[in-house]
Amino acid sequence: MKRITVLISLVALVASTALADPPRIVRRPGPLEFGRGKLTTLPPYDPTRAEQPDQMDLRSYDLTAFDLKGREKDLVFAMFDSKTRWPVSIKSLKSFKPDRFMELGKSPGLGVRGLHAKGITGKGVSIAIIDQPLLVDHIEYKDRMRMYDEIGCWNNNAEMHGPAVASIAVGKTVGVAPGADLYYIATYAFRDDTPEGSRDFANYAKAVDRIVEVNRSLPKDRKIRAISMSVGWGQEEKGYDAIVKAVERAKKEGIFVVSSSLLETYQEDRMCCLGLGREPLADPDKADSYRPGLFWERMFLDNYTDDAEKDPMKHLKPWLLVPMDSRCTAGPTGDEDYAFYRTGGLSWSVPYLAGLYALACQVRPDITPSEFWKAALATGDTIEFERASKKYKLEKIVNPAKLIEKIKG
Repeated sequence: MKRITVLISLVALVASTALADPPRIVRRPGPLEFGRGKLTTLPPYDPTRAEQPDQMDLRSYDLTAFDLKGREKDLVFAMFDSKTRWPVSIKSLKSFKPDRFMELGKSPGLGVRGLHAKGITGKGVSIAIIDQPLLVDHIEYKDRMRMYDEIGCWNNNAEMHGPAVASIAVGKTVGVAPGADLYYIATYAFRDDTPEGSRDFANYAKAVDRIVEVNRSLPKDRKIRAISMSVGWGQEEKGYDAIVKAVERAKKEGIFVVSSSLLETYQEDRMCCLGLGREPLADPDKADSYRPGLFWERMFLDNYTDDAEKDPMKHLKPWLLVPMDSRCTAGPTGDEDYAFYRTGGLSWSVPYLAGLYALACQVRPDITPSEFWKAALATGDTIEFERASKKYKLEKIVNPAKLIEKIKG
């Protein structure tokens, strides 16, 4: 009897140890070094090129020699980071407040932190991210890391993209689902020896299959429920068939595959997700603070019509809108560094949506992507705003609190 008791105790110990195993980290890429010194000229911001977010790229530059007075209209569109050095004149500016921009930008917005306060953090749910090399030990997500692997990586250092998307999904202050576990595979859709603009998704397909394989080994209450890939693929690109088939295999395993090709991947539910813009000092928790994201705002304004049949964007609707611009994320330059991105892209919307799905899975473990999507649209908000004396309606802006209540009910 004593031997049986000991055996049972050993089995229990092994099981508990398996769940408490240290993260499986194959490598720790070094921080990204921009190698930037003093900035010699401060470029103007051109609103007609809003789709180009690097117009005012001030990350890691030394601006101490500048007098920034009179440049606020340009500076409010800047991206910068923890290593950007500002001149004394920064204190006199009224509409450009870098520290305040970062503080507000860390919030997931739209009441998500209110859900966190109620214990809805994605706890017990796992998210996988496939993106570029990651700064594994960043304070935003190091406690959530369960795996870091690489497939076909040729860069020794972290890239800016990885820390940003990881923190938006599971970051402890930035993230939508700070209680979710993170499984991360670093790869590229391009190689250092291929022509510029040429992409191959073969490694992405391998990464998706690797996630499916890992997921099969996880206990039922720690399964990977979403894969976030901030990239989209076209039929003319190499590896297209491979990634499409890999995504279908993941879907059959009950994993929500969130990517920039969402509309193609989930044609049956017509899933289309776009990102919202926000003035840097506007309250991120209020739906009225948001507008179309900077990179697609002009398209929205120029094509807007109340006539659904004449709407040139009707093939994308109904779309779900989530915060995107004016986000502060984990930075790639150090484990405690942050970066502020005034102009975002779908890259920031994808991990946000994956994080939101993790919250839904926590409160209702049997939910499906289709059910989640329908509930998100049904509970989404509509706002109206005016521009040049013309009125516009923007919908559906995700309402996380109402979404979770509907799912629970």
